[in-house]
Amino acid sequence: MNRRAFLGSLTGGLLAAPLAAEAQQAAKVPRIGFLALNRAANPHVHEVFRQGLRDLGYVEGRNVVIEYRDAGGKVERLPALAAELVALKVDVIVTGGGTPSALAAKQATKTIPIVFAAAADPVMDGLVTSLARPGGNVTGSSLLTPELVGKCLEQLTQVVPGVSRVGALWQPGTAGERTDKDMLKAADVAARALGVRLQVVEARGPPISTGLSRT
Repeated sequence: MNRRAFLGSLTGGLLAAPLAAEAQQAAKVPRIGFLALNRAANPHVHEVFRQGLRDLGYVEGRNVVIEYRDAGGKVERLPALAAELVALKVDVIVTGGGTPSALAAKQATKTIPIVFAAAADPVMDGLVTSLARPGGNVTGSSLLTPELVGKCLEQLTQVVPGVSRVGALWQPGTAGERTDKDMLKAADVAARALGVRLQVVEARGPPISTGLSRT
């Protein structure tokens, strides 16, 4: 091979390498892991999630892949399902079902970004360092439920003047152990301040939202 042919071949190879790498990157389809505590309990959440992706130009099955993992309402299954998503090397993990799903994802990976939806108190439950500066690989939205429990009870007494007894329907484990305790304490403090009797009823079954109701 003469010098001119060699240089031409070398130059062509050097130019082709970046182009091939760019083509590979362009062909890469983002992969999202969705870890749910119970999809059947809130089916609309997943449609809203997909619609949000479509609004951003991502259509499931076309230019984005979503790996769904559903614990069927069983908290103890979440760690294994989170580990499956990590093994699939997803680009990001989105969690639904409150704090338990988010905690399971956080325990499974320190590098893959995690976005949680509606955790009760992410700071208290150890998901993030603070609301302003989450830190680490975890972020999301917070309901700050403990602070709202007392306000909900106060509004109930305003809507129903003279109410003397209120039932609180509560499912243990849906918001994290410490947050659960804070919620019950906040409800009890508010009830005493408002002069109403609070009766807590535990719900053991598919995940439901904590709420207050008149009895």
